[in-house]
Amino acid sequence: MDSNVFIELGVALGLGLLVGMQREWKDSGVAGVRTFTLITLLGGLLSNLDEGVAPWAIAAGMLAVAALLVLANLAKLKGGETHLGLTTEAAALLMYGVGAAAGQGLIVPAVVVGGATAVLLHWKQPIHSFIDSMGESDLKGVVQLALIGLVILPILPDETYGPYDVLNPFRIWRMVVLIVGISMCAYVVQRMMGERIGAILGGLLGGLISSTATTVSYARRTASQNDTAWLGALVIMLASTVVNARALFEIGVVAPQLISHVLPPLAILAVVMSVICGALYYFARGQTIEESTNENPAQLKAAIAFGLLYAAILFIVAMVRDQFGDRALYAVAVVSGLTDMDAITLSTAEMYREDRIDGSTSWRIILIAMLANLVFKAGAVAMLGSRKLTWLIVVVFGITLGAGVALLLVWPDWTIEAFGNAQPKT
Repeated sequence: MDSNVFIELGVALGLGLLVGMQREWKDSGVAGVRTFTLITLLGGLLSNLDEGVAPWAIAAGMLAVAALLVLANLAKLKGGETHLGLTTEAAALLMYGVGAAAGQGLIVPAVVVGGATAVLLHWKQPIHSFIDSMGESDLKGVVQLALIGLVILPILPDETYGPYDVLNPFRIWRMVVLIVGISMCAYVVQRMMGERIGAILGGLLGGLISSTATTVSYARRTASQNDTAWLGALVIMLASTVVNARALFEIGVVAPQLISHVLPPLAILAVVMSVICGALYYFARGQTIEESTNENPAQLKAAIAFGLLYAAILFIVAMVRDQFGDRALYAVAVVSGLTDMDAITLSTAEMYREDRIDGSTSWRIILIAMLANLVFKAGAVAMLGSRKLTWLIVVVFGITLGAGVALLLVWPDWTIEAFGNAQPKT
């Protein structure tokens, strides 16, 4: 007998136990750990029957499980229970399918779905609390996220248009979905944390949603609270530090090969910024500031605006490189980075992926854009924040800018084939 059968049944057994224990702990009254395990094993066993029999056996098994669930609910009704939920019943049917999938050799999908089912069942209270806390704008944001990712993206043509062959509607909007998705995930975490969110977590999530918006928000709130300047500087610096990780993630999605060029200088800059955050944290101890929730990032108008900005920068980068060479791209990085890091990061990664610019030029463009973004945020703090906060930001951003300029001037023009195996270009 094929040993894979025992592996598949073992996976079905483990997943059935996992979900069954959760239902047993919740005292569902319909199915517990033993019932769920047997249901999942049944699906795994029936799917391992002869190819001509398995499809019919799986279908029959599904009907049998459904009939058992109906009988269990009828028994509860006869016993006088009037409140009948469908969660356990739906989970039982799903886990039967998970067992069948494991029996067919679809181990990874089975584990993912089974694990997600256990998490979803266990997170009942946080999920309900989050939904209860949603306002009309949040619900609108969810609908717009579905529109952005599930409706608009599939209908766009996957073809390039215009000069320089860089304007591809499908790929451009795919980047929009990526950015909105990152921001929306951070926003959901922030909303689920609610009042428990602290300044440090606020800065980290703010950097994932929008470091510029976080900077403006905290600058405004510290304008009339001079005694919170250290904490405001900490949050702003944290948000700016997270931009490094966000940029690396975006690059990894679009052009993974570029990571070997970008990671070393950005990691050094991130370490410098992290040390500064540590110093700010020391002086900010004991200070508190009222937390606020960022605006829902899944806005259709904002998504369209970013898509247009990304397409424009993609076109300008291609045109400038063709007309003036790689070094002229640095001026584009300065202008673009002033207000938005995502567009220049994604466009640079896309150009690298298409072999239009090399890795050395790519990481310099991204780093220059980051430094330009710091200058813009410092200006925003000077206009909106308190005088003490402005001086703190000038100092910490000044140190960061100095480190970034040093990297641009001193960091060798290396081509890194693999981490730990770097050779200077000849």
